[in-house]
Amino acid sequence: MKRACPSEMPAQIAHAQKNAPAFAEILKHIRAADITSRAALAKLPVIRKYELLEKQKASRAAGGSVFGGFSAVKYGPQMPRVFSSPGSLYEPEGSRADYWRMARAIAAAGFKSGELIHNCFSYHFTPAGSMMETGAHALGCTVFPGGIGQTVQQVQAMAELAPAGYIGTPSFLKIILEKAAEMGVNLPSVKKALVSGEAFPPSLRNWMTERGVNAYQCYATADVGLIAYETSARQGLVLDEGVIVEIVRPGTGDPVPEGEVGELVITSLNPDYPLIRFGTGDLSAILTGTCPTGRTNQRIKGWMGRADQTTKVRGMFVHPGQVAEVVKRFPSALRARLVVQGEMANDSMALHVETTAASSAEAELKAQIAEAIRDITKLRSDVHLVAPGTLANDGKVIEDARSYQ
Repeated sequence: MKRACPSEMPAQIAHAQKNAPAFAEILKHIRAADITSRAALAKLPVIRKYELLEKQKASRAAGGSVFGGFSAVKYGPQMPRVFSSPGSLYEPEGSRADYWRMARAIAAAGFKSGELIHNCFSYHFTPAGSMMETGAHALGCTVFPGGIGQTVQQVQAMAELAPAGYIGTPSFLKIILEKAAEMGVNLPSVKKALVSGEAFPPSLRNWMTERGVNAYQCYATADVGLIAYETSARQGLVLDEGVIVEIVRPGTGDPVPEGEVGELVITSLNPDYPLIRFGTGDLSAILTGTCPTGRTNQRIKGWMGRADQTTKVRGMFVHPGQVAEVVKRFPSALRARLVVQGEMANDSMALHVETTAASSAEAELKAQIAEAIRDITKLRSDVHLVAPGTLANDGKVIEDARSYQ
């Protein structure tokens, strides 16, 4: 199901150009009024997390903006909090209610106004605790700021305060439930949970269900807030309406066909921190159709791994963008997967390419692709041509199959 670019997009880009100096520079040749389609949006550059960090560091070193010119608000009433991700990447929190847009995910997990929530996300440095608390407050819930650690005290507080449920990582909820059982303490009020920050496999979900806790997951980041959330249908994650999501070929900004696994690229409609085409580095895929619950927004499969597959071969770094550059040189090449095999210091590469080329042209095409690989990566590689649809749909552009023993 194709989605149009939201009508707010031109205004958001114009706002970013005017109020966020970094985007004034990055998008200086862009006419905001022209970005009215997803095809037009896909022509804008992708800003990845490491680039955001580099620009922040460079700006701070020069005595400029702590946020590298990406924030549209400054210290003061418009920015009640500042948070830090690992690696001294700083994110602002604006003053609007439910700034991180978490209320929708919390409600989808079954929480209602008037309930107490035991929030076990961290309240220091990273925004996770505040993200969930502000969403819970917008929903009309009271919050106990449990934070992380102190498992015995967490159990005691849950037993005495009788919260309706838990918010935090799934692994910490498991630890709390196991500690409660070890202590012989019943937690009958804890019937639901919203978990995030880690993978949440069905086996763990079922483990919690067996203990009376109905847990749902959501996907959010410190940069853009809520991206998607699970519903009672348990068929993928529904995208939040405050972001525009693209799935692109890892290492590029090129959208992939619907259903194919690729990197999540997010454009935030947040006016305070208007990130345009922000590469999360996470893999996922768009699910076709709509959610059985009646929610009409698109769905994704959820978190499916990391998109950064850069690896070192014979002392040279090879990254997904180089593989994409090889593919772009050949119209008959659809997509490719670079497999690195052998042992460290004695490894080899083989590029598997899906192609529509006629069999009579395969020998020449293989030689041309091998030459392009040497030109782009400075390394030699075997080339294997395969039929369209042959390569696994798992988002991998580079597969490191070497032995590290």
